[in-house]
Amino acid sequence: MGKVKNFFGGVRQEVRQVTWPTGKELRKYTVTVFGVVILFAIFFFVVDFAITSLLDVFI
Repeated sequence: MGKVKNFFGGVRQEVRQVTWPTGKELRKYTVTVFGVVILFAIFFFVVDFAITSLLDVFI
C-alpha cells in the first residue's frame, strides 16, 4: 500500500509543475485544431471525389 501512496504523491508533484494554458491560449489552440480538422476534411473530400470520378471514367 505504501508504493501506491508514493506513486500518487509523485503524480501530485508532477501535476503541480505543469504549466497549464490560460483560457485565451486554450481557445486559440481549440480554434486552430478545429480549423486544421476542417481543412483536412475538405482535402480528403476533394481527393475522394477526384479518385471516384476517375474510377467512374475507367470502369
